[in-house]
Amino acid sequence: MSWVMSINPWVTLVVAGLLEVLWASGLKNVSLQRPLTSLGVLVALAASMVLLWVATQKLPIGTAYAIWTGIGAVGAALVGIVVYGEPATAVRAVCILLIVAGIVGLKLFSGAHA
Repeated sequence: MSWVMSINPWVTLVVAGLLEVLWASGLKNVSLQRPLTSLGVLVALAASMVLLWVATQKLPIGTAYAIWTGIGAVGAALVGIVVYGEPATAVRAVCILLIVAGIVGLKLFSGAHA
């Protein structure tokens, strides 16, 4: 596990966020009839949590958690629109852009330069 700790914490956090998108989006397909899909969702969930933990060892917890959830929220919303045909309204797009602006702001002003 020591090699994971040596990776840039921001890269680790982004990968954790992308895994969050994967497991959150995969929840729509979890069922007893799809055991491999369900297992994949659980593996992505566990990996996302472990990588979030790794990132928080070098980044402020509030910043890391907010960015992780922001990546997950934006990614899941985009997957919902692109894959699941959820509505892509202008208001929804503005809200997604506000989340992205918050993520960028937290990164820029976190005080962590690891």
